[in-house]
Amino acid sequence: MAWDEWERAKTAARDDREVTTRLNQAPAAGSAEDGDLVVNQDDLGAVGHEAAILHGELKKRADIAGAGIDQNGAGSTMRAAAALKSRNLALGAELELTVEVWTSQVKYVLQACAHISNHLDYSKKLHAQEDARIAAELKGRTGPPSVSALNDYFK
Repeated sequence: MAWDEWERAKTAARDDREVTTRLNQAPAAGSAEDGDLVVNQDDLGAVGHEAAILHGELKKRADIAGAGIDQNGAGSTMRAAAALKSRNLALGAELELTVEVWTSQVKYVLQACAHISNHLDYSKKLHAQEDARIAAELKGRTGPPSVSALNDYFK
């Protein structure tokens, strides 16, 4: 925001003397009235679920080291690398290195997906518990909550 925009906004706010107070309700769900970031529990669950699906699919489809595994536990790509190395071709060592790097990167992405899924599931549960606790506290009071009681929830 430019300085002159800021000055115009301050003047407009000073000229507009109408003040509204809303103590007993929050804006409607999905409202961007106050510009705050809003995340619903359903959103957290949906993203966590998608991360879990991605984890499962990636684990099944990205394992090139284990693809075409034989009775000795070697995948087809690693067997090809071994065959190339046995014929003194540099490509064999490079293919082996490629599989090792790919496998480590896939493990990293799998860990990230699991972390995201677990964290969002935890966050969803934690926020639901916190909402239930706040609602129970506010229901136990007689009359509307005081401003100081509401202020405790903004810390």
